[in-house]
Amino acid sequence: MVYLVHMSNRQKKKPFSLIVKVLRFLLGTCIALVLVIVLSDAAVEYNAKDRLFFKLEKVPHNKVGLLLGTSKYSTSGKNLFYLGRIKAAVDLFNSGKIDYILISGDNATESYNEPKQFRKDLINLGVPSEKIILDYAGFRTLDSVVRSKEVFQEKKLTIISQQFHIERAIFIADAKGLEAIGFCARDVEGPRGINTKIRERLARVQMLLDLALGTEPKFLGDPIPIGDQ
Repeated sequence: MVYLVHMSNRQKKKPFSLIVKVLRFLLGTCIALVLVIVLSDAAVEYNAKDRLFFKLEKVPHNKVGLLLGTSKYSTSGKNLFYLGRIKAAVDLFNSGKIDYILISGDNATESYNEPKQFRKDLINLGVPSEKIILDYAGFRTLDSVVRSKEVFQEKKLTIISQQFHIERAIFIADAKGLEAIGFCARDVEGPRGINTKIRERLARVQMLLDLALGTEPKFLGDPIPIGDQ
């Protein structure tokens, strides 16, 4: 009878012990993921800190400004990220800090065309059409940066977007042998800004994974030099 009691206690302990091991594993995994996100974020931010410009007069001249695409509209109306980038691009061009604007964005479907919309608004704001170059295959930031080198034959760029986005783009540029600085468009506050920055933390982890695996843009193609080479 005593033996049966001991056996019964052991059987009860086994499931409990297994649950504890699973919980420890899950906790360890969560801690590891948080560390990866925090360290990735810190590394990307630190890497770009000396190459971010917020004041127009301090921006060095580069022939090409890479304007990273986004949608003109959000669910709540005009996309403030879009408006900020448009203004930053126009300010750079009008002040002579860049000679051309390379717009790189998503044109995955016939009805969705980020570069075309940017071009239309830039022309309406006074930028000559011959100074605007469109890259329809900028599906991701990695695609936009790599294509600026491999397709559009640029070695130096001024990247135009919000700070968090530029930091990631500069990290990619460094990994791909491009000299890049960034002119930071006005950031967006409130819930939309917070949600975007949370997604950005995960995007940085994905970017590091892409670089480690040697992920290439979805499309490359023949060289299309910009202006005088």
